[in-house]
Amino acid sequence: MKTGESIKGASGSFLDLLKQESGSYSSLPIGELSAGKVQEIQATTILAFHFCGGVLVAGDRRATAGNRIMANRVEKVIEIDGRSVLAISGSPAQAIEMARVLDHSFRYYRRTQLDEMSLEGRLRLLAQLLKENLPMAMNGVGGVVPLFITLDPESNAPKIYFYDILGAHFEGTPFAVGGSGSLEVQGILRFLDRWGNPSGLSSISKKDAILLSLRLLETASYFDSATGGIQAGDRIYPVIKLVSGEGVETVGEDLLREMMETEVRGV
Repeated sequence: MKTGESIKGASGSFLDLLKQESGSYSSLPIGELSAGKVQEIQATTILAFHFCGGVLVAGDRRATAGNRIMANRVEKVIEIDGRSVLAISGSPAQAIEMARVLDHSFRYYRRTQLDEMSLEGRLRLLAQLLKENLPMAMNGVGGVVPLFITLDPESNAPKIYFYDILGAHFEGTPFAVGGSGSLEVQGILRFLDRWGNPSGLSSISKKDAILLSLRLLETASYFDSATGGIQAGDRIYPVIKLVSGEGVETVGEDLLREMMETEVRGV
């Protein structure tokens, strides 16, 4: 594409732009190759917001390739080194590998330097991984747009950062979202933070934060076919993690099932 040339039908999503401009996408299922073309698996929806006890991070578990559902048990919220969480939209394969590199690098730094890597160091390492992945993303495969939640080593408080595909990062206060179902989720979170509670999202309790995240993902799945709904019959629930000064906590499926049956589906 030449400089200054307009892009017809661009939706504003960088991943959608890559699909439009790249010749690497087709309607073929994942793994099926034809004339060098492949359609990769994509994952959505992810969200993170501050609550009274720290930061909640959640993601549905559906992965799609075009109009096909490829999996309903994808882990999109990945714990790293006991102090950070990476939430992924885009290519799960690339994002999981990035999470492994981050986890190894953070732990290695801790062992060799006897200290935690600085907040800026953590942010820059993920930015570098995204930059190194850019050639694949520009070819239409391997694009990753993550949320990164990590404890600030100085304050021991969790912070939310969202990245673009080039590695630029910005702090999300008081929330950040990603994936194809993010438009609905973003609007609801903005409304609730501005008018839903006198003190904003950061004042809600742990239980209310978990319930809100379940309702947000259920809402996203209602409007976005690439976002997986909660399938109680198959015992498939979102992945929800809580990040606080004490580390990372995973919300158990028993609690999620109870909330889904009594306060989400049961109302």
